Amino acid sequence: MRVIPVTADAEVFTCNAYLVVGDRTVLVDAGSMSGVEDVVAEHTDHLDAVVVTHQDHDHVGELDAVVERFAPEVYAYADHPLRTHELAEGETVQIGDEAFEVVYTPGHTDDHVSLVSEQRLFSGDVVVYNDTAFEDGSFGKTDRPGASRERLIESLQTLLDRLPETVETMYAGHGDIFESRTGGDTVRNVIERALERAERRQPKYPEA
Repeated sequence: MRVIPVTADAEVFTCNAYLVVGDRTVLVDAGSMSGVEDVVAEHTDHLDAVVVTHQDHDHVGELDAVVERFAPEVYAYADHPLRTHELAEGETVQIGDEAFEVVYTPGHTDDHVSLVSEQRLFSGDVVVYNDTAFEDGSFGKTDRPGASRERLIESLQTLLDRLPETVETMYAGHGDIFESRTGGDTVRNVIERALERAERRQPKYPEA
């Protein structure tokens, strides 16, 4: 199956939205880039579903436009006017050619989920490989109402507990796609570093 980052050329702040083309064509998050539905249409004329990792604006800002264009099913953990299926902790959702387990990973937001298959991880914002804070294992911000560093730390540990050793690729909500390197860093290593940093309980972005 192919995983295409359809917001890669965005000139506005957005998440990484991923189009997964396979037996079941799915968009993981919709992003906030105007025209994302046109980019999706360059690769497919049918979209089975959108799976939402969480409902920050940069992840769902263009969900209406995507639904209007393709009329897909919409999977989300928390209520949303366009949701057709409620995601539940531990359930399995088919994305592309693979079965992904829904892992509830709150902390950055209280509706955050990650999606784990035998080979891939869609991590949303709970963990990313690189951002402007850290270059080799970072975590979602927890400095706003409703967020919790303690819950995020628990979520990172849960993700490690539920992550198959065979996972080789992490598709995060921001930053670069990470692929495990032979003899080098693995997806598990990246999450472990993010967890270690989060446990220091220092602000992710210290005040200037």
